[in-house]
Amino acid sequence: MALDYRKCAQEIVDHIGGRDNVAQAAHCATRLRLVIKDNSKVDKEYLDNIDGVKGMFESNGQLQLIIGTGTVNKVYDEFLAITGMTAATKDDVKAAAAAKQPLWKRLLKPIGDVFVPILPAIVASGLLMGIVEALAKIPGLNFGDTAWFAFLDMMANTAFAFLPVIVAISAARVFGGNIFLGAVIGLMMVHTGLLNGWNVGSADAINSFFGVTDGVIPTWNLFGNIKIGNYVLGSISRHGYQGHVIPVILSIFCMSKIEKWLHKHVPEMIDLFVTPICTVFVTSLLTFIVIGPIFAGLETVVLNVAEVMVKNPIGAMAMGAIYPVTVVMGLHHMYNVIEAGMLSSVGLNTWMPIASAANFAQFGACLAVGLKVRSAKTKSVAVPSSMSAALGITEPAIFGVNLRFYKPFIAGMVGGAVGAVFGAITGIGATAYGVTGIPGYLTVNNPLVYTILLAVSGGIAFVGTWMFFHEEEKKAPVAAPAAKEENFVGETIISCEAGKVAAPVKGQVVAQDQIPDETFASGVLGQGVGILPADETVYAPYDGTISSVADSKHAVGITGAGDMELLIHVGVDTVAMNGEGFEVLVADGDTVKAGQPILRFSKEKIKAAGHPDIVVVLLTNSDDYNNVTV
Repeated sequence: MALDYRKCAQEIVDHIGGRDNVAQAAHCATRLRLVIKDNSKVDKEYLDNIDGVKGMFESNGQLQLIIGTGTVNKVYDEFLAITGMTAATKDDVKAAAAAKQPLWKRLLKPIGDVFVPILPAIVASGLLMGIVEALAKIPGLNFGDTAWFAFLDMMANTAFAFLPVIVAISAARVFGGNIFLGAVIGLMMVHTGLLNGWNVGSADAINSFFGVTDGVIPTWNLFGNIKIGNYVLGSISRHGYQGHVIPVILSIFCMSKIEKWLHKHVPEMIDLFVTPICTVFVTSLLTFIVIGPIFAGLETVVLNVAEVMVKNPIGAMAMGAIYPVTVVMGLHHMYNVIEAGMLSSVGLNTWMPIASAANFAQFGACLAVGLKVRSAKTKSVAVPSSMSAALGITEPAIFGVNLRFYKPFIAGMVGGAVGAVFGAITGIGATAYGVTGIPGYLTVNNPLVYTILLAVSGGIAFVGTWMFFHEEEKKAPVAAPAAKEENFVGETIISCEAGKVAAPVKGQVVAQDQIPDETFASGVLGQGVGILPADETVYAPYDGTISSVADSKHAVGITGAGDMELLIHVGVDTVAMNGEGFEVLVADGDTVKAGQPILRFSKEKIKAAGHPDIVVVLLTNSDDYNNVTV
């Protein structure tokens, strides 16, 4: 018996909490995809037993009901009619499902989306950078003075020196902006006319670059000296944003929104040149006047807080925990100012152990992910990224692995906090700055204590990640069970000396004169019957050969024993439908067995087209036989 689509849809609505509990609904080839507001209102046991529902599972915030090819769309149409909802796409459903995620996940997701495509570049560069810097610190090797060092250092630093450009291009893809406009904004943020962002805390670098003597970065005051309090309106500090991530992502997010708005409102005739120039101009002002200064201010705040906190174990613990957060924000390079100040005042850099603890903890967390996961793709990123972190370059581990999975990042923060406390209590320090992790052995004043510090911070992060991080099992798409092609041999409806003809479709047999078509009813095309179909599949009425298939797919001819020639015609005047609603399962010349499915049709579409759906069965050469019984 054919599925009652309306009943199926109604039962689904009734047992998912009603219309008010559905945020979005769409369907794919086999599944009804629903985003539910309150899962506690869903009666999963009942849903799993609804006639027409062949299975059910939840994935990525969606409740997916397996209904089957050719059926799901009909149930979906009834679902929309019952709920009064409008049709949605799979992307709409994904967006609605994502909106149900916790706020912190929604905020972090764009960072992961931006960094996943650029992981190969930063992983390779980070690992090479750590190796090159370690080799340069080995006493007596003098590798730092060789041409190989200069070449490899340039190679390793490229991805990080121009990180804003790479991030900008990827972010433009994520936010739907023009990637080339994004590249322009990224290049602008590391332009050679601006002081390198890594040198903003160095008075000597500022004086040398700008030819000044006060160690203050000059500004461009675009609107003169108009002041709002102490703020000069339109003032731009002339430094770049090397090493920054969040400011770049925010700038490209704004750029994409501006570009999309302009495309909608600028006349098409001038859109090609007006939209790009206006997008870049407005985004540049926002980047250098608003977004940039906000992060410059954050740098100052974090720097001042760090200087105070690093002097005691509690403060060191806090800094060890939040250090990777400042890496994410691109603020960590400013700590060189603290380290340089310590070396000049007391001759010992006690900030280095805090940074090392934080970095090595991220190594431990990332290594745990790499060893625990089964995904070859994740493992191939996590293991080399952890090696890079062990050498002091943590960006690949943080952005490529730990931050994406959240729990490893938190475990790394905990490990960094504990290691930093240990470092502060023992008073360990370094005689240089800018080096952490394994290369730090070349500068620390107590290698044994430093080993314990690394073991504690990395070990805690590793164990914490191993215990609390679990690889998300990706559910393989559950395919709808294949429709079982059951054979059907109906009752005999026509017989003659050549053989018998079984009903080719399930339903009520009616006399030939009741067929609502004069040609068929008159018998001019041969004797036969009509069948009011209860199903939507036509079966072979006997063993034979397909002699013809109508181009419009609504009729099939079959030749059988004794040269019986049978016409099966689905509906009246359905030739006008041009095949819409019909699916032929055989071709001219095919040999078929009695009961074999040969044609499918949609009663709903036939009725919608205004035609009777009666199936006409005629023995077209009935005049060749003496005793034809209908």
